Amino acid sequence: MKNLRLSIHSSEHIWLRELFLKRRLELGLTQRTLGEKMGVLYSFIGKVETGDRRLDIFEFIAYLQRVRFRSFICIARN
Repeated sequence: MKNLRLSIHSSEHIWLRELFLKRRLELGLTQRTLGEKMGVLYSFIGKVETGDRRLDIFEFIAYLQRVRFRSFICIARN
């Protein structure tokens, strides 16, 4: 990350959204199932995956836990 860009359309955000979607599908989870695991509506998951919604740090950690990712995998990109 060369410049801190807060846009949900930055390459970093796009990469993260694609990573989350790929992982959810690898685990065979629907948006509804993942939403239930996180205690949120399935539309929340859809909005995260399409870039309509950003995650705060606590939501990010919860998301990683539910899709069985370790934080450093996402943080150590590049």
